[in-house]
Amino acid sequence: MDIRPIWTEPDYEAALDEIATLMGDDPLLGTPEGDHLDVLITLVQAYEAQYHSVPPPDPVAAIKFNVFQTPAGHG
Repeated sequence: MDIRPIWTEPDYEAALDEIATLMGDDPLLGTPEGDHLDVLITLVQAYEAQYHSVPPPDPVAAIKFNVFQTPAGHG
């Protein structure tokens, strides 16, 4: 189990690949593999929050989107 901080985009991509592999193995919580997956996910979330964050939508655009997504008479 090699856990390292995610500093670069290649580190991030490698962590995502490892997460995909571990998810395919469906590890149980509390096992070494499950703990490894949990830590990797936490690291990826922290990296994404810093470098891949999505800005909040424009309020007017969000309202317009919601209006067009809600069927007439159901909102």
